[in-house]
Order: sequence, then structure tokens, then C-alpha cells
Amino acid sequence: MTGRNGPDSPLADVEAAPRRRSGEAAGSLVLIGGGCTADGDALATFVRMCKGDEGARIIGLTTASADPVGSAVAWKSDLAVAGASNVEFPIVDRRARAQHQDVADIIREAPGIFLGGGDQVQLVATISGSKVGHAIRDAYRAGAIVCGTSAGAAALTEVILAGGEPDEDGTLIDMHIGPGLGLLGFQAMIDTHFAQRRRLQRLFSAVAANPAYMGLGLDEDTGLVVHGHLGAVVGKGGVTFVDGRGVRFDNADAVRLGAQLTLSYLRVGIVGNGYVFNLRERELETLVRAKQTPEATPTIR
Repeated sequence: MTGRNGPDSPLADVEAAPRRRSGEAAGSLVLIGGGCTADGDALATFVRMCKGDEGARIIGLTTASADPVGSAVAWKSDLAVAGASNVEFPIVDRRARAQHQDVADIIREAPGIFLGGGDQVQLVATISGSKVGHAIRDAYRAGAIVCGTSAGAAALTEVILAGGEPDEDGTLIDMHIGPGLGLLGFQAMIDTHFAQRRRLQRLFSAVAANPAYMGLGLDEDTGLVVHGHLGAVVGKGGVTFVDGRGVRFDNADAVRLGAQLTLSYLRVGIVGNGYVFNLRERELETLVRAKQTPEATPTIR
């Protein structure tokens, strides 16, 4: 490996991955698990990939935040530290603004799109199906780099996960499983702040109730860089994957009535920094390649 993003790095392999199916988006996703530091590798990877460090335009949305204006100011400062010099944050804090054609137009032409954190349900409800929502999808299909952190990452899947945890007063909030923005397919749902907030049990419960889906738990200040069906892990932590397709027994229905979760044959793994995950096969890419060429010895990095 010749450096963090050198020609022999897993990230370079992901970015150079050929398209295998017609209709796949030309862009890439940078999915960050929240707790994103301005000088961290995860945010820097997004800025570099969209050429924000060369002056390319980045359009950010803080729609998920309870304070969209304050959040926009903070993120603009952080992106500047990460090397971006041409950043705009149009305030899209309600559905009517998500229908503004001028905002949609600048998003559609932007090489980089950034979605900040907050409430993923609010984010999806505000922009899904709107002119802004369609513009994000169009830009991604055309080749834009779309980055989401925390709620911004969670909202980019076909199905979003929220709730299922006690609030500040200790009252359990019902788990929400609903439609997302749909940029990340592969029947995946994302949980963020994963190791830091000890959310493995929540992801187990979500997958038990939806066994066809794969859960991806993103640690803080950690990114999963997805291009096509491959995702490389960058940053401080790891990405946990939970695959429910082989489950032989679960009591998900009883859990809704207050029972403790019971599962058998749930498949769980962790992907660390510098490794590539095959989202289509739900397995480390090095193992997928080894299976395709049995005589080859799996290599790391």
C-alpha cells in the first residue's frame, strides 16, 4: 500500500471498480457514522473525491438538524478545514423550500453533495420526492459524490432505521423502519454512532424483524466509501454488518410485546479500516475473490 489513497490502496480499488450492471449510478457515496472531525480521514476523503480541495463546488444540506442555520455555519467551517474552498449551504428546512427549482438546479450540477446529521426521518420527510430530492438522485447518477454523516448517512438507504432506544427521560421510543432516499441499495439499512452508543442490540432487533435486509453499523468518524457494489472503510473505526438471511429462528413478533430478543444463525462481521466489503455478496471482497479463484491465497490490502 503506497499511502492512504495511493494507487495500491483499497479505496483506489473501489473508485476504479468497473460497472457490472447497466443503470448503476456513476457517482459514489461516502457514508459517515457521525462524530465527524474536521481533520479526519472520512471527511477528507469526501472532499478529495469530489475535488473540493481543487475548488470544485460542494452543496450541503442541514435539513436533518434542529438548527439548520447554525449547523450550516459549523459544517462550512469544518469543510474548510478539510480543504474545501467552494461550499454553499442553501437552507432547506421545510417541504416548500425543497421544491425551489433554483436550489434543485445547483444541487444537480454540484460535484459534491453533503448531508449533515440530526433526524433522518425529518430529512426524508422533507426532501424525498421533492425537486431537491430528485436533484440529489440525478446528480448521483451522473457522477456526483454524495456524503452523509449520522442522519445524513442513515437517510441514503432504501429503508431507514430510527428510534428503538430510550429517550433522555428513559422512555423507550418505538422503532421506526420506513422508506429512505434510496441511493444505497442492496437491501441495506444503516445505523450510526454504532460502537460509541452500543447499538448492536438495536440493529439485531431491526434485522430480526426484517431478515431479508442487511444492517450496517457505522462507527463515529468512520466512512464507508461505496462505488458500485464495493465499499472501502476509511477513518478511525469500523463497519459492522449484520446479515439476517440465514436466521433459523427469531421471536421478533414477541419482542414487540416486550419479550427479550432471541435469534439463531444471525451472521455478523466487522470490516476495519483498509478493507473492502462486497455489498452484493455481503462478504469481504478478499474472500469473494478467493472463492472465485480458489488457487489464490487471500491477501489483505
